Amino acid sequence: MSRLRPSIALALLVALIAGAGFAGCSSTNPYYAPEKIHHRPDGFVNSDGQQVSKPFSMLLRWWRERWSQGLPAAPAQFVQGYGGFEVRTPDVEMLRDNRTRTTVTWVGHATLLVQVDGLNILTDPHFSERAFPVQWMGPRRRVPPAMPLGALPRIDLVVISHNHYDHLDRDTVLALNRQPGGPPLFAVPLGVDLWMRDQGISNVRRFDWWDMFRLPQLPGAELHFVPAKHWSSRTPFDRNTTLWGGWVLRTPGFSFYFAGDTGWSPADFEAIGARLGPFDLAAIPVGAYEPRWFMGEQHVDPTEAVLIHRAVRARRSVGIHWGAFELTDEPLDAPIGALPAALDAACVPREQFEVWKHGETRVLR
Repeated sequence: MSRLRPSIALALLVALIAGAGFAGCSSTNPYYAPEKIHHRPDGFVNSDGQQVSKPFSMLLRWWRERWSQGLPAAPAQFVQGYGGFEVRTPDVEMLRDNRTRTTVTWVGHATLLVQVDGLNILTDPHFSERAFPVQWMGPRRRVPPAMPLGALPRIDLVVISHNHYDHLDRDTVLALNRQPGGPPLFAVPLGVDLWMRDQGISNVRRFDWWDMFRLPQLPGAELHFVPAKHWSSRTPFDRNTTLWGGWVLRTPGFSFYFAGDTGWSPADFEAIGARLGPFDLAAIPVGAYEPRWFMGEQHVDPTEAVLIHRAVRARRSVGIHWGAFELTDEPLDAPIGALPAALDAACVPREQFEVWKHGETRVLR
């Protein structure tokens, strides 16, 4: 992989410094509830009362190491500038017409199209070329979305796990807000509703951890927002001023857990499993985890992903958050081998937790 020009590398470094929260403006948390351990007057923390924090020296060490070693390591092959993964073309007509079958399609990264009893749901939708405030620099896709945004069926519900650029993409949510037939409902963490308002998006419902909402489109369906171990930031001035977390969808015939983006936090995942599990399917991150000394607090590796699978009591799981953006040091295709090895080491059958092909649709019911 060719190295970045110094000017671009410097710009990316500045952006990462900003995202890591080294600038010092404070703000007021309009949703502050002093009785809640993850609330602070100026924002939010994890359930252990701590923030994911990286001293400036750690950031510089990471950048120095990856620059000197030529990281991130490339996958086995590239095809026309993209990672050489098999990308399946979803059956768009079937997905648009489907009103009865439960299907899940991995569009790429953390974006899944979930269909349950005629309800169309998108998780962390990202269809842009780059995960960055601008589209002329920043982390570029190595695998395109498996289907274009315009090919989606009409979306009823969008769930956002947190506000990082690879999970909350402005161009994508604005396009979804303009979809024919009216905007979807955007379910977002506390504080992200204010960002949505600033973008002119009004069909928004905000959630704190353990909040529940009954979906009016589907009798008996519940949407829950649950804890994760992570952090938030979009500018140098808003570190942890918005919340982060995962989502649980429970219907009379199907239960689904979307972990979003998280580090390993046993108490959180055991509580999710005990209160809302078991799950027919869990979507758990398996990528963007090296080096562990730098990423371990905020991103699980495949071994920890298997622990989440067990803790939340998932019958089946799919690995997400890999194969699209080169965010960390391991090759994009590392989870393809690392996840089965982690399952074998934990004596968990491989068919319980898989990585799917980009664009693959599974009919679950």
